[in-house]
Amino acid sequence: MKDYLIKSIINDGMFRAYVVNGTNLVKEAQKRHDTWSAATAALGRSLVGTVMLASSLLKGKEKLTVKINGGGPVGGIVVDGNANGTVKGYLKNPHVSLPLNSKHHIDVGKAVGNQGTFSVTKDMGLKDPFTGNVGLASGEIGDDFTYYLAQSEQIPSSVGVSVFVNPDETVEVAGGFMIQVMPGASDEAIDRLQTTLNDLPLVSDLLRQKKTPEDILKLLFKDDKVKILDKMPVSFECDCSKDRFAAAMSSLPSDEIKTMIKEDHGAEVTCRFCGNKYHYSEVELKAILLKSQS
Repeated sequence: MKDYLIKSIINDGMFRAYVVNGTNLVKEAQKRHDTWSAATAALGRSLVGTVMLASSLLKGKEKLTVKINGGGPVGGIVVDGNANGTVKGYLKNPHVSLPLNSKHHIDVGKAVGNQGTFSVTKDMGLKDPFTGNVGLASGEIGDDFTYYLAQSEQIPSSVGVSVFVNPDETVEVAGGFMIQVMPGASDEAIDRLQTTLNDLPLVSDLLRQKKTPEDILKLLFKDDKVKILDKMPVSFECDCSKDRFAAAMSSLPSDEIKTMIKEDHGAEVTCRFCGNKYHYSEVELKAILLKSQS
């Protein structure tokens, strides 16, 4: 099944709901970063949460960056997303596995930690980007997206994200949902939704049962009036390139570039988001040096 996200509106505007199957995008991230189980779950949940957040808040060429740092062993997590359904991300320490928690699930909260911050920087094409910071709610990622939406965006929400990691470290499924409560939602509808959420299995369990995002949406809202507004593909994609890194290197001090030429006789740059490597010969570095001096 291809990865995709559906956007919907419930009961003529009481709720906005997003459901995504992000299995392949998390598989791609796991392979590129060689993450181990706890790190895979932490990064995967962050990628799934970001693709939904970006789809709900952005339009056109707008972008956002989610940064999560809870002081846990995986270190900082950084994910970029846009309105078109593509995300890229990395974490500081990919090789983290931990004992299962009391519910026999991967202990993402312990891997991420909860003594830190969750921040979202939105680039809306204006002069200065806007950043919203909140404390981490639990480090479980879904709770933290929920808390951010309530505190920084003033949107009461519920976010569920989950990743199932196989014993051989590969990803079997990954996905999530994001429900935003609109001003017209009735108390009765909110109570009914809360009861449903309390009984809902993990999204990863539903995806393992071959449920589609549409199936999950129906489980969430049962007999409510559901209108699907959009269905869009989502993927892990990095926009790095040799030319972009060369442009960045041209802003380095001339002495640093000269050292690469004289002592290293070249340079290799690795993209933190996707792991792609770019090699620069002495000739290419001399051209970059000329540009930096112009």
